[in-house]
Amino acid sequence: MTPDAAVQSYLRHVGIERGLSRNTVEAYRRDLGVYLDWLNGRGVDDMRSLAVRDLDEYARHLTTTYRPNGVEQDDPTRLGPSSVARMLSSVRGLHRFLLDEGEVEEDATREVRPPKLPSRLPKALTVQQVEALLNATDGDEPFLLRDKALLELLYATGARVSEAIDLNVDDVIDREIVRLTGKGSKQRIVPLGTYARRALDDYLVRVRPVYSSRGKATPALFLGARGARLSRQSAWLIIKATAERAGLAASVSPHTLRHSFATHLLEGGADVRVVQELLGHSSVATTQIYTLVTADTLRDMYTTAHPRAR
Repeated sequence: MTPDAAVQSYLRHVGIERGLSRNTVEAYRRDLGVYLDWLNGRGVDDMRSLAVRDLDEYARHLTTTYRPNGVEQDDPTRLGPSSVARMLSSVRGLHRFLLDEGEVEEDATREVRPPKLPSRLPKALTVQQVEALLNATDGDEPFLLRDKALLELLYATGARVSEAIDLNVDDVIDREIVRLTGKGSKQRIVPLGTYARRALDDYLVRVRPVYSSRGKATPALFLGARGARLSRQSAWLIIKATAERAGLAASVSPHTLRHSFATHLLEGGADVRVVQELLGHSSVATTQIYTLVTADTLRDMYTTAHPRAR
């Protein structure tokens, strides 16, 4: 099987048979596109010809000579360990798929090891910073009412930005819960708090009908000013602009409200298993990283407050 045919077959597999999200499939496509370019540059025309030493060389290529698009070859900028680990993971998935399908006789990636990643804890805002961020959407302008509804929902539910913009009006059930569709098309039900319900009511009554009348009929919950479903990039720009108005630009990323949601729940005494369900994590181990954040906070408070802590 040629490299191009192998990648296309694998992408169909993860998109259709495994039901991974469109964004995840596109991420695989980008990572494997880099691999295809490398294979084509070496004249590889049959995936069965690849051996362990070839994949070791590809791993070295990513860490030493490869430059992302838009970066000159003489620029010292290289991929970070997390990017290299992700790209190698995509390649490992491809080769394991080919082995399972009988297209190759051995897994050439079996001895490839990703770079060791530094331990990084998710960054969460304090409750006061979240309040400042949400207060930065105060106002009667239509875009502010929409932005407040979006940000209140993100903080109230811990939704990923992509999950929020994929919501349809019917996914808000009885005003009190929202149905989110996460990775792998898995659905979960998350309650809405009072502030989020009020913000959504204001947006649905005062803004969405106006925006909807400017475009084609769509069931999308969050709309742009021209009546189309809000894009993920537009949602990110909304978060960025709101953070700048709140004086928090350096502390806020698209995932910040999700991190803050999880951290504040655990600090408030929520069970980690409950938070796992709310976040839509398949493994509790992913959720438990947030317990390290709260433990660090407790340790800092203890060191500061206890007379014999230092």
